[in-house]
Amino acid sequence: MRWLEEQRDPNHPYICTIERVVDETPTVRTLYFHDEVLANVKPGQFAMIWIPGVNELPMSVMISEKKDEAGLTVRKRGESSTALYNLKIGDKIGVRGPYGNSFEITNGKILLIGGGTGLVPLMRLIKYSNPDWTTNQITVLMGSKTKEEVFFEDISNKMLTHSQNPQIIPVTEDGSYGEKGYVTDVLEKLLEENTYDAIYTCGPELMMHKVVKLANEKGIFVQASLERMMKCGVGICGSCCVNEDLVCRDGTVFDGQYLAKNTEFGHFERTKSGILEKI
Repeated sequence: MRWLEEQRDPNHPYICTIERVVDETPTVRTLYFHDEVLANVKPGQFAMIWIPGVNELPMSVMISEKKDEAGLTVRKRGESSTALYNLKIGDKIGVRGPYGNSFEITNGKILLIGGGTGLVPLMRLIKYSNPDWTTNQITVLMGSKTKEEVFFEDISNKMLTHSQNPQIIPVTEDGSYGEKGYVTDVLEKLLEENTYDAIYTCGPELMMHKVVKLANEKGIFVQASLERMMKCGVGICGSCCVNEDLVCRDGTVFDGQYLAKNTEFGHFERTKSGILEKI
């Protein structure tokens, strides 16, 4: 695999073929393809995915039980994500990367908080950290709107079989499954009753902003993997900037103490045209 990394230019699209498709929910599916490089990215890194004739999107890479297989978990929403969602077995995509930094893994009592497809890098964080986490206590909060939109619960349970007293806590906004409310509501309760050595989060920025705020108030090490409008992935276009930082180049993972000083995080984001708007 190292030989392949040395031979392959991460900035040139590498053509891959969709080999299998897994429906996670009515609106989310994972597309799997063979790629030795992306199958082994670090948790927090991302790839630029080219949908021929449509667009290119930044995507976290989902883990797989199969050797050298990578996955893309996508929710059909806009034109580009829907086009990716609609791809079938045998269709081609172009991949660039991997890009970005990764989570700094800490041992101890760990809390993972994901919303929607923000769970993808957290699943890789669990896998990448094994078997070191067999002596750790892991809690996973996974947020969704309804019961039918809950996914990755089974794979989380499977990977954490050997962890010390693992907890997988689904949270639905309507209370149709697991805890009712937002993951940040459940987080507040957990922080009142427990202490944690580290918190890792990825998902909607408003959710992550509150997670970081609560963790910082408790003095807990916290890292967030940010998602922003991204056109190039290599720090040229500037569309993914958060104040002076470029998410593609300086992130996607940022420490909570650093984010607390960023005046745009959790408050403003840029549109495709670069206009700064309130989140």
